Amino acid sequence: MNLTRPVAVAAAVLLTVGAPGLAHAQPSPAPEPPPAPKTSIDADGTYKVGVDIVPGTYASAGPIPDGACYWKRSGPDKLLDNALTKKPQVVRIEPGDVSFTTNDCQPWSLTNQAPPPKGAPGDLLGQLGTFIGQGIFAGPR
Repeated sequence: MNLTRPVAVAAAVLLTVGAPGLAHAQPSPAPEPPPAPKTSIDADGTYKVGVDIVPGTYASAGPIPDGACYWKRSGPDKLLDNALTKKPQVVRIEPGDVSFTTNDCQPWSLTNQAPPPKGAPGDLLGQLGTFIGQGIFAGPR
């Protein structure tokens, strides 16, 4: 079959513009990016550092009423630091930490406050929590 020039041009225009009733594929929308890590912690739970929360120094006003605030920093396969306390807390969550867990604490928020020096005297409940967390009752190593 021989198409004349006008018929060939009309066919090309229909293919380019589209004929009525022809479906055209639309590009799929890009998937939504995951939410950015937060700079506050409002609920009990375990949060992945760099995924759920940004690393940095966080402060909490201490335990919820009639409670004891427990928190822990975890690294790959080990406990890095923890406390069980009735006092306000300031904790440095490092970029190399894997997770941060909090239970019965008031909300945590990113702060410019300096964390207490390592080995600073704290309340007895906090010291007991640290000893338990470090495995003092696991026996000699």
